[in-house]
Amino acid sequence: MLADASPHRLIAMLYDGALERLALAVSGMNHGNFADKLRGIDSAQAIFDHLRSVLDYKAGGQIALRLASLYDYMMRRLVYAKIHNDVAAVQEVMELLRTIKAGWDAIAPKAN
Repeated sequence: MLADASPHRLIAMLYDGALERLALAVSGMNHGNFADKLRGIDSAQAIFDHLRSVLDYKAGGQIALRLASLYDYMMRRLVYAKIHNDVAAVQEVMELLRTIKAGWDAIAPKAN
């Protein structure tokens, strides 16, 4: 599946994966499951770090710069959430990511 996925689809899959991990973190926080909280947050941060590392600043210009700033902000919010067990901070990141994903999905290339 990954080998056949377009670059656009791969990014969408990363967004989906981050949302799943953030949901795991929220569930872990709500149920006192420290391992799920950490696994979810750490995995989501790794995805955001990867997304930031593959940005094409030359082709993407200001959009790439703004996405990098947004990924950085979301990672910082997750550090805060991890330290303070703040579900609202994780949910804020989830909402931001849903907004980004909706925009990404809207520009998906049309299949022939």
